[in-house]
Amino acid sequence: MADRRLQVFHAVAKQLSFTKAAEVLFMTQPAVTFQIKQLEEHFNTRLFDRGHGKISLTPAGETVLEYAERILGLSSELDVRLAEMTGQIGGPLLVGASTTIAEFMLPRILGEFKSQYPNVRPRLIVANSESIETRVVEHTLDIGLIEAPSHQGNLQCEVCCDDELLAICAPGTPLAKNKELTPQLLATHPFVSREPGSGTREVTDNYFRSAGVPPENLNIVIELGSPEAIKGVVETGIGFAIVSRASVVKEKRLGDLIAIPLKPRLTRTLSMVYPKEKFRSRLVNTFVEFATSKLKQFAAKQS
Repeated sequence: MADRRLQVFHAVAKQLSFTKAAEVLFMTQPAVTFQIKQLEEHFNTRLFDRGHGKISLTPAGETVLEYAERILGLSSELDVRLAEMTGQIGGPLLVGASTTIAEFMLPRILGEFKSQYPNVRPRLIVANSESIETRVVEHTLDIGLIEAPSHQGNLQCEVCCDDELLAICAPGTPLAKNKELTPQLLATHPFVSREPGSGTREVTDNYFRSAGVPPENLNIVIELGSPEAIKGVVETGIGFAIVSRASVVKEKRLGDLIAIPLKPRLTRTLSMVYPKEKFRSRLVNTFVEFATSKLKQFAAKQS
C-alpha cells in the first residue's frame, strides 16, 4: 500500500546512489530518477543535492527519510498482519545469502520449506556478506544469512551453526602432501583469495593477522567473487585457497582437489540477520526457526 515513490526514495537515500538503488529495486536508473523527480515536485522542494558525481540528502530529504522509514514499516506490517488473519503462512519471502551459503547450503533448505509451506513464495538474492547486510538494513530483504560477524548495529544477529574452513590445492602441487597447514607456511605460497567485502575474506584476513601474518603480505595472485570460480582456478595449480568444507565435498570425492585442515583449526559462525523491530511476521519467524534447525543438521553431518 505504501507509495512507490517513497519506496524508491528510501532506497536512493540509503544507497546515496541512483545506480545502486536501481540495482536493489530491480529497476532501470531512468525509472528511479523519474520517481524521485515526481516526489520532489509533489513536495515542491529538492530532496537531494547533486554535484561532482555524488548526491546527499537536503534538510528536507532528511525529514522525508525519517517519515518514509516509519510509513514503509507500518505499511509492511499492515500487509502481513492482515494476511496472517487467514491463519495460513504464505506470501513473499525475500532471503539474501552470501555466496557459500547460497550455493551449497540454502537451496535444499528453501526447497524443503516451500514443500512444507506451499503458499510461500521464496526469492533468493545472492551477494557477499556486506551487501546482504546492507539490503536487510534497507528493508529490501526480509532476512539475510552471512558468513562473518554483523557490522550493523541496527540488525538482530543470531548464530546458526559453525563452519570449518580448509585450505585447498590441486593434487601434485607442493602443499598437497601436507596433513595440516600453518598460516606461516601458507604465506610462502600463491594465494587465490575471495574479494573484499566477502565474509570468507574477512575471516581469513583475521586468521592470518592473529597468527602474526599481515594479510597485506600474502602472495595474492587473484581475487574472485564466488567459491565455484575459486575452485576452478585452484584446480589449475596456480595456488591455494581457503574455503568452506561444505563447498568442496564433490571435488574431494572426485580427486580434483585436496582439502587440508589448518593449524590451528579455522572455524567461523554462520549467522542470520534481520531488522531489530518489535514486529516480525509469522512467516519470517517460522523460516528463522526452520533454517536454523536445518543448518545445524547440515553442519553436524560435515563435522
